[in-house]
Amino acid sequence: MNAYMNQYHNNSVQTASQEQILLMLYDGAIRFVRQASDAIEANEWGDKLVYADKAIAIITEFRNTLDHSVGGEIAANLDSLYEFMLREIVRAKVSNSSEPLKPVLRILNELRETWAEAIEIARKEAAQQQADAGAENGQPFRAAL
Repeated sequence: MNAYMNQYHNNSVQTASQEQILLMLYDGAIRFVRQASDAIEANEWGDKLVYADKAIAIITEFRNTLDHSVGGEIAANLDSLYEFMLREIVRAKVSNSSEPLKPVLRILNELRETWAEAIEIARKEAAQQQADAGAENGQPFRAAL
């Protein structure tokens, strides 16, 4: 059954849009930070390291893909947030305390929610533009669908 789940997961990632992949990555980072926190609380040091390192890898990728020339102040602010989260995850690993992970989870959840809202707004705007273009081309019924 595990092979089937792996295949399903691979297919879902390969067919996902960039927006869906972004949300999947946020979901993964949130899950791994939670799992690292749980592992710290359960004194499972090996699991703590595995999950913390997975969260670090995702957040590092977010940080590495920022385009400061296009994003300007927003990219700089995101960079600062990602740097803070990375520092806090490392602090949690070193101190064996889940306390530094609490703000990381809060920030990740807020960023994920913000991205989800932005993606939905962009999707609606694109659909409206497509509908408007269809109406302008003499296809009012197609635009309404």
